[in-house]
Amino acid sequence: MIVKMLHDKGLRSEHAYAAAFVSIGLSITSWCGSMKMEPRGVARADRWGIFVGEWAPTFFGLGLALAHYEHEETPLHSVAP
Repeated sequence: MIVKMLHDKGLRSEHAYAAAFVSIGLSITSWCGSMKMEPRGVARADRWGIFVGEWAPTFFGLGLALAHYEHEETPLHSVAP
């Protein structure tokens, strides 16, 4: 139901995949930034990197669900434009 609602609102699998790759970059950026700016050191930087890094698998999973929904939605006899 959630996947159908997201699809009906215009979200496509490509959007979720792009968000996953951006999340990976953001995870690395937040880890590096936290390493340089935080006085508490590596432990806090690791927690920031892991927190943001957990978003990527969620977006990849959502992308797969949307791709499956999009595949079911198109008839087998249709030809892509």
